Amino acid sequence: MITVYASAAFVMIELAGNLSEPLNLPTSISTIVIIVLAVGFPPAIILSWLYDLSSGSFERTRPMEDIQEEEKAKVPNAWKIATYVSFLVIAGLVVFNIVSRGDVLKPGMIQSLAILPFDNFTGDQRLDYVAAGMHTALIGDMGRLGKLRVSGKNSSSIFKNSGKSAPEIARELDVEALVEPAVMYYGDSIIIQIKLITLYPKEKQLFVEDYMVDNSQVLHLFSKISKRIADEIMIELSPEEERLFAKSRTVDREAYDEYLKALSSVDFTRESLYKDLEYLNKAIEKEPDWAPLYAGLANTWMGIQQMGIESTAITSPNIYKNLNNALELDPDLSDSHHLSAMIAYLMEWNWKKSEKEFLKALAINPNDAVSRVFYAHLLFILQRYDEAIQQAQLALELDPLNPNMKIWASVVFTLDDPKSFLEVGEEVAAADPNYYMAYAVIEAAAFYCGDYNKVMEATKHVLAEKVDFKEVDRIFGESGFVAAEEEILRQLELIAQNGFVSPVDMAIRYLWVDQPDKAMEWFEKGFEVRDPNMSYIGSTEELFDNPRFIEILQKMNLPLP
Repeated sequence: MITVYASAAFVMIELAGNLSEPLNLPTSISTIVIIVLAVGFPPAIILSWLYDLSSGSFERTRPMEDIQEEEKAKVPNAWKIATYVSFLVIAGLVVFNIVSRGDVLKPGMIQSLAILPFDNFTGDQRLDYVAAGMHTALIGDMGRLGKLRVSGKNSSSIFKNSGKSAPEIARELDVEALVEPAVMYYGDSIIIQIKLITLYPKEKQLFVEDYMVDNSQVLHLFSKISKRIADEIMIELSPEEERLFAKSRTVDREAYDEYLKALSSVDFTRESLYKDLEYLNKAIEKEPDWAPLYAGLANTWMGIQQMGIESTAITSPNIYKNLNNALELDPDLSDSHHLSAMIAYLMEWNWKKSEKEFLKALAINPNDAVSRVFYAHLLFILQRYDEAIQQAQLALELDPLNPNMKIWASVVFTLDDPKSFLEVGEEVAAADPNYYMAYAVIEAAAFYCGDYNKVMEATKHVLAEKVDFKEVDRIFGESGFVAAEEEILRQLELIAQNGFVSPVDMAIRYLWVDQPDKAMEWFEKGFEVRDPNMSYIGSTEELFDNPRFIEILQKMNLPLP
């Protein structure tokens, strides 16, 4: 009897697995069948031990010594035939699985996905910003799926018009599926086409669908697309994800258009950042209660502060005002919690609050690579190095081709290895010769490698708008690095009399010319004005024996060396 049970169980499990997709049954049906059969297996063993199945009835098992020779059971031909048939069915199902089921998608097969840049099929190249902004928005929406790794925007954007095949792109991004989206029409209504391709176990188009909605319903459309893709690749949403995707609202067309313009921006120049402020403020005139607009303003003011374009006296009030508006309007917006975390560790030096906000942001959007890498920075600042490395690695997995991500992650991986830090900066600068952050990395790393020629060349990019390098070059050629750096400091000190320079940058440069007292004056000024870069001073080894420096670390509640 136990053989019959086992054979029947195998057939039922295979039928459940093979028929659930064609019959559109729940993906959990196989699991349910297995559980039921597993629960029934122990009783089947007990019953087979206690009872015998004879022709026509069940009989309690008798001791062998009580059974006469003529009473011993003979297997009827019908049972033999049934056994042979069951073996044939089992063999058939095994062959079917091997031959026919290899390319059938099953739950868990696809755990990573990249959304390629939207193609602009509207016929109007002026609407490229719409395609770029929608790309960012859909990645943010899909990023809320915790069981799916979604590649970051910067990495996927690299493949726009690259001419590479789907398998090539998937291989470079290390993903198992690709979404190829397109904007077909953009006006009072929006038409978007979504194509989903799986590369596992072989390349196959899972679906292609067109979506047309009124422009005001675009936010609901992104949630609908995200859920459709999740269903297709058999990812079950958690109750919290269901709640987040169920949230929706209408948005004014003109406001959304201005928002897309700001969202498509990729530069950190003064001109670009102030243009973003203009776009977002115009949008707020039409949609004064839409949280992403205020989060965008807070983020832009943060960028202005980080780039040293304005002092904290100007930027801080604007950051706080807009961030508070965003959090009040929508507490489920991951961008707002990310900004709150950044402010807590860059401006407030409230490490506990920062970690809490980073974890909130990542709970809402686990695929937010930027939150992960700056959470790694926070952990690194707090000397929790193993955790920092883990988060930085996750961030790189999410956005592996993003030059920003390479540099940000390298702060965690290579800060104690200036040669490797320099290599990262040079790699990024070679890919983008106009990238400011790459030269900031090269400048600092080259100094600690003792390559002063590279320091001076990088400084020309970092301080291009502030320093007259004609005189600096002359001094460098005649008197060497220290004299040239002192000339740079002289010019920056003049700017500081009536303008803004970063106190931490000044302090580091004074350390380069071996003037620790002047460095401390600027670090103390950085503490007074809450220079965002002060959060990173804990690794300044040159001042570990300086009481004034240790006092600042204690005031900031930073771990001591």
